[in-house]
Amino acid sequence: MTVDTAFNIEFSDRLKELPPYLFVEIDKAKRQARAEGRDIIDLGVGDPDTPTLPHIIEAMKKSITDPANHRYAFDAGLPLLRTEIALWFKNRFGVELNPDNEIYPLIGSKEGLAHLPLGIINPNDKVILTDPAYPAYRASIAFAGGKIINLPLKEGNGFLPDLKKLAEIKDAKAMYVNYPNNPTSATATIEFYKELVAIAREKGIILISDMAYSEIYFDGVKPPSILEIEGAKDIAIEFHSFSKTYNMTGWRIGWACGNPKLIAALAKVKSNFDSGIFQAIQVAGITALRTKPEELDDLRRMYEERRDLLINGLRSLGWKVPPPKAAFYIWARLPKGFDTSMETAAAFLEKANLVVTPGVGFGPAGEGFVRMTITMPSERLTEAVERLKKIL
Repeated sequence: MTVDTAFNIEFSDRLKELPPYLFVEIDKAKRQARAEGRDIIDLGVGDPDTPTLPHIIEAMKKSITDPANHRYAFDAGLPLLRTEIALWFKNRFGVELNPDNEIYPLIGSKEGLAHLPLGIINPNDKVILTDPAYPAYRASIAFAGGKIINLPLKEGNGFLPDLKKLAEIKDAKAMYVNYPNNPTSATATIEFYKELVAIAREKGIILISDMAYSEIYFDGVKPPSILEIEGAKDIAIEFHSFSKTYNMTGWRIGWACGNPKLIAALAKVKSNFDSGIFQAIQVAGITALRTKPEELDDLRRMYEERRDLLINGLRSLGWKVPPPKAAFYIWARLPKGFDTSMETAAAFLEKANLVVTPGVGFGPAGEGFVRMTITMPSERLTEAVERLKKIL
């Protein structure tokens, strides 16, 4: 006897409404090109190419053999991890955080950014999203049923949102800000944050600050935290990551900090979805936070040298590209002869075996730009410029 088990399985409406995730699509094209035997230079995804610092790896090796770390982790993380985060934050930004209710460790900051809207956004709540923006923000708002209000970031304003236009938006529940910014690499100032916090407090807007690139900055200018502003803790939550600072992208560890009620909302969502960070990784995270400053100076110096090498190379081809102030992305207007960012990315892959990210993948305002990373050895960046000579 045969049983007909064929039936129609459909994605949920919320999944149908989402566009394909940008970096997954780029990875598919890259894998296909490599399967064809082509030598691909990948300037698409911002994933550090240098290894995690040795002392962090050693801490992990020791902690992974401890049976105490093999059990469920505490939802709120090890108390010592939260204490070390508070100490790091005080040393870096001069801001006091209560480890008990103003800090919450995460399985990577992306996970926390995705889960937070489920705890604070109701269907049809307006959420302001700067455009262009990291694609995960858009998906997380959509999953929570929020209504996205795009606020364009324009080159003439240093890729900062126009706060006069923000003040005109009515009944917004929350707003995402991301500085140092992905994809534009723009940075925010204390003055900008003061004005933003003032508007948010007046209008009752929750500020969701993503500061994953806080320690990747150039020319000695340290990006500030929104929590440095008086009154910011009343309406703001900020997300930090070990990924870029310590070359730990695959380890998946980060944290949220700020307003206690926002932290509690995130914690309640997470308690229903996961069981915390593998405890051995938390121990390694504690070691990472104690890293000597000069080791991070070396990392920044390396990225700064790569930035200058690629910028100068592109300029030698007649491509006018401004140097980023932070993060490890080059955000460049399309070179002459190209009409769209998708067309440009496709041509670079087909004709130069070079992967770049089309700006439109970050939102409508990203059209007209491509993003390139400097998470690649200098010799490969030099080779990338040589390949572009043939098509520009």
